[in-house]
Amino acid sequence: MKQNLLLLHGALGSEVQLKPLQQLLANDFNVHTLNFEGHGGRTSDDGFDMERFADNIVEKLQTIGISQTHIFGYSMGGYVALTLAKKHPELIDKIVTLGTKFNWSLESAQQEVKMLNPEKVEEKVPAFANRLHELHQPNNWKEVMNKTASMMLDLANGKKLTNDDLHQIQHKTLIGIGSLDNMVSVAESENAATQLPNGILKIIEAIKHPIEKVDVNVLATFIRDFIV
Repeated sequence: MKQNLLLLHGALGSEVQLKPLQQLLANDFNVHTLNFEGHGGRTSDDGFDMERFADNIVEKLQTIGISQTHIFGYSMGGYVALTLAKKHPELIDKIVTLGTKFNWSLESAQQEVKMLNPEKVEEKVPAFANRLHELHQPNNWKEVMNKTASMMLDLANGKKLTNDDLHQIQHKTLIGIGSLDNMVSVAESENAATQLPNGILKIIEAIKHPIEKVDVNVLATFIRDFIV
């Protein structure tokens, strides 16, 4: 009988980005994806929040009738997975993350938020703006970006996972970081893996941060080898 695996997208992303990975892993697992609220065309009347996104997972599992699942979380998705593990440990078996940012100091958050100015993105990186429009329509991608920026500042102002929080998470967890990731450092990834009682760090050579630039075959093997 196949085990369950839920794939979680990153900030500004949608489940569409994980479909190639889902297809590659379909022979090994019952693979599911979801859009966090406010992403991928899914509506949201509220601000973005890791706890709220964790609740989205609970609702998803209830809807499809799953009591426990492995989780792969890309970037923000990994952070949501760990948030859920702290809140509802019984729902998760193993956790795999890739490119998840853990250093949410005020300085770090402000650096990230600088890159989340919709008007500047539209002016300087129109191809990226068009891609965000495609991913999130009929929602306004600029609103998605602004809510994401606010969420990052909230993390820096007291909503982040602390070392004490990570100490409480007992799940076997693989913290993955690409050697060419320019958004997340090996040091912060290593610290998270060290704080987790059953955490392991793995650096994947020649992998950059954007999910579209990750070799999906390498990623599938990375996930499969740890979970199976």
